[in-house]
Amino acid sequence: MSANPATEPAPTPTPHDRPRRPGRPRRSATPRDSRGSRGSRAGRRRAGLLTAGLLPLGGAVATAFVVRADITDPPFQGLDGRWLGWMGGPHDGPYMAVATVLNWFGGPVGAALPLALLVLLLVRRRLASAGFLLAAYLGGNMLVIQGLKHLVDRPRPADPLVRVDHGSFPSGHAATAALLVVVVGVLLVPAARRRAWWYAGAAFTLAMMWSRTWLHAHWLTDTVAGAAAGAGAGLLVWWLFQPALARESVRSHDRRGAAAGADTDAVTPATG
Repeated sequence: MSANPATEPAPTPTPHDRPRRPGRPRRSATPRDSRGSRGSRAGRRRAGLLTAGLLPLGGAVATAFVVRADITDPPFQGLDGRWLGWMGGPHDGPYMAVATVLNWFGGPVGAALPLALLVLLLVRRRLASAGFLLAAYLGGNMLVIQGLKHLVDRPRPADPLVRVDHGSFPSGHAATAALLVVVVGVLLVPAARRRAWWYAGAAFTLAMMWSRTWLHAHWLTDTVAGAAAGAGAGLLVWWLFQPALARESVRSHDRRGAAAGADTDAVTPATG
């Protein structure tokens, strides 16, 4: 015999079956959770950027104090001397051509490129990017590199093959190369392609380091410290300017979207 529907107990409502109260829409945790997740990821990336800048710059500064304690015979002078011996002659042919180009790039050409980029950024009204560029080059070259040079004033190897100034530690050419890699990667390379750019920039910086020792303009540790100081300074300035650069990127994207919408409205024929 079948059960009487009138006497059959009603099923217990589940939380999903319970009716909502009028005027109280169901809340969704997704938007808040996604905003929180994005914020936490951005915070971790920014903290990682700060660490990535402090470690190489701190290593360069620590090495500077080690060299300053004995500028003629630091603990790694034996390694520097052996490397310089491997960089012996003959200094001609294609190697000399490459080293000469890199020497010029670290001098007049290396100074002209940031100036041209600064003008371009100002013309395009990217003021935050222009401020980042100025802070990176003034802070990296004038404060960090020149400050360490005057602090240490290490003698250069004998008989350099190019004109040099005072102070072998750290290498200004290697520092400028590493700093330029960071600045260009931040300002001109899309985020999706930066990993490939970092690899290419590392190869370029290593080539600059080789050229400075092959020309007997620097000891090996001078170039290592220079590259570390330049990259570290650039990353620290990036960390400092990252919020302003992000806001500038959003504004630039909005302006492009508004301009594209205006162009679409201008070419769309009226209907009616």
